[in-house]
Amino acid sequence: MQEPTSNYTIRNVKKAFDLLQKLAESSEPLALPVLAEKVGYSRNRTFRVLATLIENGFVERDTVSGAYTLGSTTVLLGQILAESSNVANHAKRPPTNTPDGSHLVSVANPILQDLARKHEEAVYMTVIKDNEVLFLNMVDCLQSIKPESLIGRKFPFFTNAAGKVMKAVESWDLLERLCKRDDSRGRQPDLKLLACELERIKVTGVAIDNGGIEEGVISVAVAVRDYAGKVIGAITMLGPSFRMLAERIEDEIIPSLQEGAGLLSARFGYVRG
Repeated sequence: MQEPTSNYTIRNVKKAFDLLQKLAESSEPLALPVLAEKVGYSRNRTFRVLATLIENGFVERDTVSGAYTLGSTTVLLGQILAESSNVANHAKRPPTNTPDGSHLVSVANPILQDLARKHEEAVYMTVIKDNEVLFLNMVDCLQSIKPESLIGRKFPFFTNAAGKVMKAVESWDLLERLCKRDDSRGRQPDLKLLACELERIKVTGVAIDNGGIEEGVISVAVAVRDYAGKVIGAITMLGPSFRMLAERIEDEIIPSLQEGAGLLSARFGYVRG
């Protein structure tokens, strides 16, 4: 006898929670067969539940290995819970592992707070998701005039300093293809100018963008690396152009961001050569 649809749906919801829990407990991505075995579901049904979770941002699937990890939506929900409950001082993991989004947020937050307090501008932890920049976490400032919150929003990498500093280390051929893919949405940049800009960023390690995200808003970013030297994110400061003056950026903001990114990178085992 076939089980009622309502019971089947409830069971699927429970399995979805089980899958999220198993992914949260794992320190590395998990393959479909492993997840199916852990939750006691067939591979076919597990795949369908995972597909639904992916569609809503709760889970992400690596395009190369096919393994699954928690998605950005779970990170954002965790951040909201942390802020509302004043959760702090999370236990640190060994610096030999590349962090997931939630761990990156928790470790970066004290550094972002110091930077926001020092410069009275909004500071973000940003990462690359699906070849776009995700504004993952923010410590806000007390200024009355400031850009609106970008938490949870994604932007093409070439529209902001965070994307440029994180993508500058990648091959130009790949980046050119990504830019041309966005051309259908009318957002393709001047490729020659972008290539020259990324070469400069490679040398300096700092990216500055004026108006790419919003007219009159300047973003400044410095990359964060893990123990293997891989770029895992960027500390990014945003502010209105009338406050983000060139002299202030050069003399005050860039040195602070470099120091903060250096501290955060060191937490994840990066040793500058």
